[in-house]
Amino acid sequence: MTSIDIRLREWHEDDAPAVLGAFQTPDLRRQAPFPVVTLKDAVGWIAAWTGVGHAFAVVAEGGTVVGNVAVAGIDVHDNGWVSYWVLPAYRGRGVATAATEKLARWAFDERGLFRLELGHRTDNPASCRVATKAGFRPEGVERGKLCYEGVRHDVERHARLATD
Repeated sequence: MTSIDIRLREWHEDDAPAVLGAFQTPDLRRQAPFPVVTLKDAVGWIAAWTGVGHAFAVVAEGGTVVGNVAVAGIDVHDNGWVSYWVLPAYRGRGVATAATEKLARWAFDERGLFRLELGHRTDNPASCRVATKAGFRPEGVERGKLCYEGVRHDVERHARLATD
């Protein structure tokens, strides 16, 4: 597949159908902090970002929402935690990498952050490629950090500094 041009914009309440659709996919379903099974839940997911971080809709040409990229957990040391997801139909086209790079530039230049961190399960090589291509260097493995359906998963942590 070829890469596509994307832009980042604030989430709008009328994006709720795209959010609902995203969280119906099995691998994204567990990424939501609460079950997103109705349009009201999707509106709640969008609203839940207020005051806890900066989330951006990843939008392709024509205005189609194809993913999310966010920085949250911002602390007094100017560190933030990055997360991203892309709808299955748009994966493998450089969307997550481009969105994560744009978010990092925004976080460093506009928000004044110094360090951005992210983590991915060690059994998710695609997410590792996104992190690495977006300039996030691996820093180590956090053993047994996540638990899904009673199974523990190791997480590889990556970070990118404003000076990188």
